[in-house]
Amino acid sequence: MDRAQKSEQVAALNRTLNETSVVVVTRNLGMTVAQSTQLRVKMREAGASYKVTKNRLARIAAEGTPYASLSDLLTGPTALSTSVDPVAAAKVVVAFAKTNDKLEIVGGAMGSTVLDVNGVKALAELPSLDELRAKIVGLLQAPATKVASVLQAPAAQLARVFGAYAAKEEA
Repeated sequence: MDRAQKSEQVAALNRTLNETSVVVVTRNLGMTVAQSTQLRVKMREAGASYKVTKNRLARIAAEGTPYASLSDLLTGPTALSTSVDPVAAAKVVVAFAKTNDKLEIVGGAMGSTVLDVNGVKALAELPSLDELRAKIVGLLQAPATKVASVLQAPAAQLARVFGAYAAKEEA
């Protein structure tokens, strides 16, 4: 890589770190290209990204961002998983690491808060933004549904009473 490519990569990574909510640092312990591609596909489906970068370039890119504290975790063959959703990257990495022993979770950060391995796993257990939105919509709709059923119940009871009187008079 020449100097221009390196500066371009640092600028792109810096933009990514400024726009993201969470960064998970993983160590690649000999994953095959197919396994790495499979992880990238799962990340894309979840709205996250997985990028293998040179540690020195990642340290330079992290300067001036909330993730500058991650530089201590960048040793050996590492990769950065990022996502705007605070739990998407952590969910995918933790799930993939359970099935693949060649991917090791080193740690991560959520803003300026540094997370250890257990912190990343705890973050992965939280519901995603979409799940939280669905729960809120469900909570908002529940009272409306209950009000409609309460208002509809007396009318239904009256209809049954009138129907019973009509049947009684016919007999």
